[in-house]
Amino acid sequence: MEEKVRIDPSLAGKTIEEMGLEPFIDTEIRSSIMGVPVFISQEIIAYVIGRASEGSFKDGLDNNKKSPWNEIVNQTMYNSKKKSDYLHFL
Repeated sequence: MEEKVRIDPSLAGKTIEEMGLEPFIDTEIRSSIMGVPVFISQEIIAYVIGRASEGSFKDGLDNNKKSPWNEIVNQTMYNSKKKSDYLHFL
């Protein structure tokens, strides 16, 4: 919206629809491939990786190296139960 107003100051104070923009529904990645609009949302990413799109984030987990989730994360991301070189933080 800010970019549209910078380009055309007469749009200041107008709604998203009045500016010709699509209304905000969910966070998504928007792009265009060969002129075809592409929208990637959290639900699409979850569907592709075969996981639920909802969940929760827990901050401050202690002792990540011994977390019971390490094996699940490695199996999901790398199809391996052993610790991956890519997961230095676990």
